[in-house]
Amino acid sequence: MTTHIEQTPSTSRLADDPGYQALWALRIGFTALPILFGLDKFAHVMTNDWTRYLASQVNDLIPGNAGQDMHLVGIVEILAGIVVLVLPRLGGPVVAAWLVGIIVNLLLVGGYGDVAMRDFGLMLAALVLTRLAWAYPAGLPRRR
Repeated sequence: MTTHIEQTPSTSRLADDPGYQALWALRIGFTALPILFGLDKFAHVMTNDWTRYLASQVNDLIPGNAGQDMHLVGIVEILAGIVVLVLPRLGGPVVAAWLVGIIVNLLLVGGYGDVAMRDFGLMLAALVLTRLAWAYPAGLPRRR
């Protein structure tokens, strides 16, 4: 017995459109990862000392101690992930700008050039997310 699922034209376009698929892959990634990293600023599962990634120059700009500053960073990361989910056209540039800040911070700390380079790649991907979010209004592929 063969089961045939009839696809509407819009459903088949969704399944066949690589740009749309890329939009959602990036959107899911840039929603989940900032939220998980943000939560870990409180849970300390991925690392037991997030403060080692905080440059003293940056710490001096933020009120409170380094631990409190990293909690603030976690809150910003959680909010950035939510913005990407709800408004990817805004969330993409927000995450890209945040990553630029992280890159500068890591270079000031020193010894984390490899992580800064990885974050540069992530920043470029966030800009691609932004471009795709503008290419697919409301997260849907354009009609052909």
